[in-house]
Amino acid sequence: MPPTFLISASILSADLSRLGEQIHEAEEAGTDWIHVDVMDGRFVPNLTMGPVIVEACRKVTSLPLDVHLMVESPDILLPAFAKAGASILTVHVETCHHLHRTLQTIHELGCQAGVVLNPATPIELVLPILSMVDLVLMMSVNPGYSGQSFMPEVLEKVSTLRREVDEMDHPIWIEIDGGINAQTIPLARKAGADVFVAASAIFEHPEGIAAGIQLLRAQLI
Repeated sequence: MPPTFLISASILSADLSRLGEQIHEAEEAGTDWIHVDVMDGRFVPNLTMGPVIVEACRKVTSLPLDVHLMVESPDILLPAFAKAGASILTVHVETCHHLHRTLQTIHELGCQAGVVLNPATPIELVLPILSMVDLVLMMSVNPGYSGQSFMPEVLEKVSTLRREVDEMDHPIWIEIDGGINAQTIPLARKAGADVFVAASAIFEHPEGIAAGIQLLRAQLI
């Protein structure tokens, strides 16, 4: 089991006109990872960041870049994101026709491999490939937009996965993304999550980025 809890600051809610500055603020405030949400306007109803944004992030931070591919055909994009500087490439089980091959490719590209489950996707779909992944990401909203409300029914899936992972010798991060804030992060922690993705709770906090991260961190002590 991973030894600590991590916060992954999602730049989906960052001010892109000040992206470098805001990443520096998040890093100085103690975020562990930078989360990059990639959306193709097809798998999810939004269109966001490509490899150029990952490359820009890599130029301003040495933190792990946690790249979440919400796209219909992730395999063709993996080399570009790896080259741009991604540390972790996470793909949706719903979009990968040959999931074993996709995960193998991610590792061959020198990145850690993650797999994602949407809220309605059964956990059983990832059990056969747990030995191949470094991370499982549970969506606690339907992916596509920042600022959605947390779906508490996902917590049971997190707990089930926690039990499965704890029986393995292979360490796996359990990440949760969607509606994570000071009220929901303790629930996700109790259910068994290790890594907590937050966007608006950090980058849109009324007292600033540092205050947002510190408030989340305080709930993990």
